[in-house]
Amino acid sequence: MEVSGFFAAIIIGLIIGALGRLVVPGKQNIPIWLTLLIGVIAAILGTLVAGVFGVDDTSGIDWIELVIQVAFAAVGVAVAAGAYGRRRVR
Repeated sequence: MEVSGFFAAIIIGLIIGALGRLVVPGKQNIPIWLTLLIGVIAAILGTLVAGVFGVDDTSGIDWIELVIQVAFAAVGVAVAAGAYGRRRVR
């Protein structure tokens, strides 16, 4: 992967994280940096899964890959919000 591809993946991951947070209902009490980190990880996992199913390289916008990435981000945000919600400051 080239340097420009790496930076593009990070930017796309940040957007994916924000979309994942929007998909999850309710208020998520997690920091924005965690949302963005989840987005980057979800973008990478979504691309790998799309590659396994053969839908990672289609003509035009890869809508199926995008949906997979946002789904991973939504699950990640929900899990992180649940884990963060259990932490109590005493």
